[in-house]
Amino acid sequence: QVQLVESGGGLVQAGGSLRLSCAASGRTFSSDAMGWFRQAPGKEREFVAAISWSGAITYYADSVKGRFTISRDNAKNTVYLQMNSLKPEDTAVYYCAAASRGDNRYANNYNYWGQGTQVTVSS
Repeated sequence: QVQLVESGGGLVQAGGSLRLSCAASGRTFSSDAMGWFRQAPGKEREFVAAISWSGAITYYADSVKGRFTISRDNAKNTVYLQMNSLKPEDTAVYYCAAASRGDNRYANNYNYWGQGTQVTVSS
């Protein structure tokens, strides 16, 4: 059974940092793109960042560019999201996604999803 398990969420003050992790089990994703999405209350799920299978290519939403960094460790079957200079508008449930078939910015292209981890940024 394939599982993606996110961790690292929590409550942080504006300007602070958090590092999210997504550990995969059940199959290896070393040949697959992976991504992070988020969903705030009353809003649709939105793209945050994605990374190619090798880690050589990354993509970011304009709203997080320069503040967030996505990375991966294929030996650990894990993808990370380093979030710096957090803002209250970053508050959301963050989801890890794996095995994109197509444009990495679109949620419908991913085959596997984690359960999400809450990130709350206070002002």
